[in-house]
Amino acid sequence: RTTNFDFQQRVQLGVEAQIGERINISTNFNTEATFDFENRMKLEYRGTEDEILQLIEAGNVSLPLPGTLISGTQGLFGFKTQLRFGNTTMTNVFSQQRTESRTIDVQGGAQTTRFEIRADEYEERRHYFLAQYFRDRYDEALAHLPIISSNINITRIEVWVTNVGPATTNNRNIVALADLGEARPHNRNLITSNISRPTNQTNNLFASLEKSPARTMAEATAYLQTRPERFISAVDFETTENARLLNSNEFTFNPRLGFISLNQTIGADHVLAVAFQYTIVGDETVYQVGEFSTDINAPNTLLVKMLKSTETDPKLPIWDLMMKNVYSLNAFQVNPQDFRLNILFESEELGVSVGFFNEGVVAGQPIIRLMNLDRLNTRNDPIPDGVFDFIDNAATQGGTIQSSTGRIFFPVIEPFGSHLRKVLQDEALGDRFAFDSLYTTTRHRAQQFPERNRFVLQGTFKSAAGAEIPLNAINVPQGSVVVTAGGIPLVENVDYTVDYMLGRVRIINEGILSSGVPLRISLESANLFNLQTRTLMGTHINHRISENFNIGATFMRLSERPLTQKVNFGNEPISNSIWGLNTTYSTQSEGLTRLLNRLPFFNGTAPSEITINAEFANLIPGHSRRIGTAGTSYIDDFEGSKSAIDLKNVQTWFTASTPQHQTMPGRFPEGAPGTGLAFRYNAARLAWYIIDPLFTRMSSITPPHIRNDVNQRSNHFVREVLQTELWPTMQTPTGIPSPIPILNLAFYPSERGPYNYDTRSSPFSRGVGRDGLLLDPSTRWGGIMRGLQVTDFEAANVEYIEFWMMDPFVYNANHTGGDLFFNLGSISEDVLRDGRKSFENGLPVTAEPINVDNTIWGIVPTVQAVVNAFDNNPPSRQFQDIGLDGLSHEQEQQFFRTQFLDVIASLHGTGSMAYQMALSDPSSDAYHYYRGSNLDAEGVDVLSRYKRFNNPDGNSPTSEQSPEPYPTAATNLPNNEDINRDGTLNEAERYFQYRVSL
Repeated sequence: RTTNFDFQQRVQLGVEAQIGERINISTNFNTEATFDFENRMKLEYRGTEDEILQLIEAGNVSLPLPGTLISGTQGLFGFKTQLRFGNTTMTNVFSQQRTESRTIDVQGGAQTTRFEIRADEYEERRHYFLAQYFRDRYDEALAHLPIISSNINITRIEVWVTNVGPATTNNRNIVALADLGEARPHNRNLITSNISRPTNQTNNLFASLEKSPARTMAEATAYLQTRPERFISAVDFETTENARLLNSNEFTFNPRLGFISLNQTIGADHVLAVAFQYTIVGDETVYQVGEFSTDINAPNTLLVKMLKSTETDPKLPIWDLMMKNVYSLNAFQVNPQDFRLNILFESEELGVSVGFFNEGVVAGQPIIRLMNLDRLNTRNDPIPDGVFDFIDNAATQGGTIQSSTGRIFFPVIEPFGSHLRKVLQDEALGDRFAFDSLYTTTRHRAQQFPERNRFVLQGTFKSAAGAEIPLNAINVPQGSVVVTAGGIPLVENVDYTVDYMLGRVRIINEGILSSGVPLRISLESANLFNLQTRTLMGTHINHRISENFNIGATFMRLSERPLTQKVNFGNEPISNSIWGLNTTYSTQSEGLTRLLNRLPFFNGTAPSEITINAEFANLIPGHSRRIGTAGTSYIDDFEGSKSAIDLKNVQTWFTASTPQHQTMPGRFPEGAPGTGLAFRYNAARLAWYIIDPLFTRMSSITPPHIRNDVNQRSNHFVREVLQTELWPTMQTPTGIPSPIPILNLAFYPSERGPYNYDTRSSPFSRGVGRDGLLLDPSTRWGGIMRGLQVTDFEAANVEYIEFWMMDPFVYNANHTGGDLFFNLGSISEDVLRDGRKSFENGLPVTAEPINVDNTIWGIVPTVQAVVNAFDNNPPSRQFQDIGLDGLSHEQEQQFFRTQFLDVIASLHGTGSMAYQMALSDPSSDAYHYYRGSNLDAEGVDVLSRYKRFNNPDGNSPTSEQSPEPYPTAATNLPNNEDINRDGTLNEAERYFQYRVSL
């Protein structure tokens, strides 16, 4: 144990102080402030009226300027001086700029925003049809907007998704079925009825599963895969444990068109399923697809309609249920007034974007009209007027836009694909212009055809009009907001007010709002994170000729220091200078008043005022010397173009399940359905680890026999590998090459792996010899698996697996070799294949077997996993930390006595090494830390110390349970078959396999 002082320093300080008559100090400091700009400090010295030195400020300062061409700034941190020479004043600053200047254009009280959306930027994994029936009739139903041609009304719906995180109260086990309610099922073995609409009776799928083992979560997958229809996981069905029922505020649905819109994008490897009821106009019958949570009691599974599976395969019919005709404007509460949308085509012949085709029967017709987005005029008469038909509530009633969420809904399902071909009426033109791959492949693959991606949605919209205008900034510096109306400056607190803390401008002059004059708001917003240094130097000289006549001159220089020596194109650090002159003259004129009085209906009594403002400014652009004299920026230096997924973390790897559905003869025969314990007969021991430096560097804790064994420490499988061995020319900051963390894989094909109960030769394996070693080791395998946060490889542009491998046969050049396989995709998490999720923290906390079931592999919990942690009571650890089989060492000897230990005894005798090894650890899952006094006493070598380091039985002992004076736990988390932590046991096997011959 290590003792450290924890001061927990917290300071919140606000000070206003005065020293004498001339020095003032003000500060506001808080150690728990979120951002730097919240802490402010200023030291001020003020001279007398007759002194040359009028003002010195240090800390948070500002430089207000009278002109508009050279604007002042408020958010500075540095030094400021003000000198006075008679009627001439000079203001100087040397500071860091901590704000950014920007402008906001507002018209009629609403901000105008331009948008440009390409055809491939549809909203992915957000909008889904409830069945193929609704997709097939979507175009027809919206052909005569604003009238919706549909006689269906969905009255009730439940939406289920894969639960991520702790279980909630709205969780159920579900079996999601792709062909449920489909009149044209994907599985040809299903029998259809004469019902064309989606119901549970449209085909025989629901009736065949209603009273079947599919009602039990543990049996559902195996039952469905062995039925005569041979259902395929992730294609025909998904079994999802603890699926979450969405609340009504997490989605919307269109009751007449039959689609749902999720508030959040669903994960690429998550399941989406529904159950719904609907009625038909003129028919009192209530039709239903799937089962509602109130229809079947838990823990029985619910049979529901699958809209999305864990796999993304455009060849499957379920791919068509995802809508690809919805585009987001990234705005809310879109105002229909002055909304403009046009669809442009990037013409190769004309070299510009145009809103029409110049060939075929549709030549000259606006593309927006061809897409059925312009069929009406402003009075909803069926007369196109060249303007987008703003028909609201598309997501809930049917239309072209959902203004509340800022989404465009095309009234056709494939606007740039099949629909475009249909309106062109020319196969050759369709081949030239249609973007079919946008709908037949994934979006990211379609983006690989830029010559097809030539359609753009372009336009403008306004946010909701009002007197209050958000600045999209917080903690705006005082006095930095300037508002002009038609170029005329407005007066703060007369025409408008500013909430500098919340970042809002409120127009209080109603005449300005009603006039519709364009407003421009200039402001400075504080940088939340000061990553780049900006230095501002400036001088302003003002000479007062008279009380009404001023002449000024200004010089300012703003320079930026780049974060790195290599800067990207468009982010070049500036070093700009600007200088200018300004003058102001104002006077009163009685003559002008008399002249104006000659006008009819005008009678002025007060003297008129004439004001003349004149400015001149010259900007001298430049760049920082740090990027060279000529200024060098990089379009792409390709050093940062590669983003890697590091796979070396030992803690993220777990014992692999047996690969299934192998196509090569003789490979993994035990992976076939229904093989029982034989599922792991060929699993040999595979250890994975990073060798602790204590074994390779001389220290007080290095075991003496290893410290004295230079050959062992120099062994290629033990020694450290330096960076310079792989990259000889690599330079390190310290000049000393660093060791590389090496993920070691040690395969022992003759030793039993975890949960291998192989005994005698069988169609699946060759059995165990008298010495306890696996026979015919060339037929054995060892594997590890892990979850990946990045599951959509196309979207992430994952292109290859890169790894360096030390020659595994460096000490045996005549070895026959082996094969290394990489499987990427959906991998079954069911290590002990029984359809039940094994997790240690679900086991009883005492010796009493409660809330558990027996399987062929041992004991599994019947409770739901709520949190991924052991029981808080330390004595309970011995009952939970016992591996995936749920059996302690003594329980393993009893549980596997008949089918394993007695068979070994009958083959080789109880005195054989085979029997003694099996008796000492029947499940071959006992854990041992790579350090230990017993290992030191026996003189165990480094590699052998890691053989049992990955075993799950006892790998999380508490500090009290540790047999050594130091911690010996491999992890503090319970072992769990739920590798990717999505709350369900994934059993699907659909992956790409790569073979590396060694």
